Amino acid sequence: MSGTMWTDTIIAVDWGTTNRRAYRLNPDGRCEAEFEDAKGITGVEAGAFPAAIAEIRDRLGDHPLLMAGMIGSNRGWVEVPYVHCPAGADDLAGHLIFIEEERAAIVPGLSFLGENRADVMRGEEVQLFGAVAAGLVPPDCLVCHPGTHNKWAMLKGGRVTRFRTIMTGELFSLLQNRSILADWLDTPVEPGEAFDKGVAQGLRGDALTAELFGVRAGVLLGRLEQAHAASFTSGLLIGADLRTGLSDATSGTEIIVMGRPELTHLYAAGLERCGRSAREVDGERAFIAGIRQIAGNIR
Repeated sequence: MSGTMWTDTIIAVDWGTTNRRAYRLNPDGRCEAEFEDAKGITGVEAGAFPAAIAEIRDRLGDHPLLMAGMIGSNRGWVEVPYVHCPAGADDLAGHLIFIEEERAAIVPGLSFLGENRADVMRGEEVQLFGAVAAGLVPPDCLVCHPGTHNKWAMLKGGRVTRFRTIMTGELFSLLQNRSILADWLDTPVEPGEAFDKGVAQGLRGDALTAELFGVRAGVLLGRLEQAHAASFTSGLLIGADLRTGLSDATSGTEIIVMGRPELTHLYAAGLERCGRSAREVDGERAFIAGIRQIAGNIR
C-alpha cells in the first residue's frame, strides 16, 4: 500500500443510516465539489455497495475514497471493528480497513465500556478529532454532537476518553411520525417561550414517558397551544438530554455544540436555559478536517 495516493485528490464520504455526504478534496484539503443525497446504508440493497461506490466516483471523479460512518457497521459495506476509548486520531488511522485493491478505506468507529454501560459511535469521531486538529475546539472540553443519536464526548488531551449516546433525535422523529402526538408535531421547532418551558420540564428529571403524554393532555385541556406543541416537545426531549449529558461536567468545563446549525442552535439555546454557555462548531468543516488528518497519517 502506498500512502502517496492519499495525499493527492481524494473523496471523503460521511455515510450515515439515511443519507450520505461526499466531498472531493484537493491535495491542499480544499473541497472542490460535493453532493448529498438520501442513499444512506438503509437505501442500499444487499450486494449493491460497489454500485453505490461507482455512483460516487461518477459524480466526483475516479479518486481514492476514505469513508466514515455507518458504512463500516454490521449493516454497511464492510464491518470495521471499533477502536476502544480512550482513543485519538492516530488510533483511527492505524485501524483503517482497506478494500477495492486499497483504493478505498473505511474509518473505524469508537466504543466505550465502563460504568456499567456500553456505547458506540461511527462518524462523529472523525468530526471530533478534526475539530481539534483544525483548532475549532480545545483539546480538553465536552462536546455535544446533536443528531439522530446525540453524542456527549469528553475530550482530554485531544483524545476521547468517554462518551454517551442519547436517542433524542430518533425519539422525536418517532413521535412526529408514529405517535398519538404526530398531528401536532409538524410545525417548525424554534427557541422561544414554549421551547424554554419544555427544556425546564425536561431538566427536572420527571418520567419522560409521563411528560410526553402530558403534551397531549395539555393541548386538549387548553394549557398548551397546539401550534407550540412541537417546540415544547423538542425542548422537553432536549432538556432530558442535557440533564444526562451535563452530569459529568464541572462548572469550568468548556462545552462545544458541534454538528448541523439547525440542531446546534437548539442545543445552544437549551444550554443557555441551563445557565451554561456553549460555542457552536460546524460539523461539516470538522469532518473535512478529520478526513484530511487521517489521510495524512496513511503510510
